[in-house]
Amino acid sequence: NRQGLLEAADGGTLFLDEVGNLPMNVQKTLLRFLQEQEFLRIGDTTPTKVDVRVLSATNSDLKGAVKSGEFREDLYYRLNVVNIHLPPLRERQADIPLLAAHFIREQNDKFGTRVKGFSPDALAVACAYGWPGNIRQLKNVIEASMAMESEESISLEVLSQFVELPEGEPLGPLS
Repeated sequence: NRQGLLEAADGGTLFLDEVGNLPMNVQKTLLRFLQEQEFLRIGDTTPTKVDVRVLSATNSDLKGAVKSGEFREDLYYRLNVVNIHLPPLRERQADIPLLAAHFIREQNDKFGTRVKGFSPDALAVACAYGWPGNIRQLKNVIEASMAMESEESISLEVLSQFVELPEGEPLGPLS
């Protein structure tokens, strides 16, 4: 008797994250829903119709998954109406200082701290780092660094506990 996500999204937007990881049976069900804009509740015999805009995201190469048979081609074309490619953070190094300032401000507001940012050498390392976990990793590293930092700026020494420094990078005066 409870309303599910599809019903709750009626008249609005439903966000589906990591659609590239859906098993084939779920892909089939999702395709039917996208085509018909209706679904069957568990144990129900009459479909429920909804008006939902669907946004989806994935970290997978869906074209490759279609070629290898791991993702339904018809679902791929149904989802791929407007495609926004967001390059990984390592390809957008100029965004790192802005994102870092945003996450630091969020943490300061949340915990009543007064961290002003990264020290210059820590910021240089943060901008040069590859960030394999992208923005989520950057946010988590900032949160962890702020929990460990006792100064007004996140130092290279603290940052180096959470990201791998380039070979031969000195830690500064404390090493």
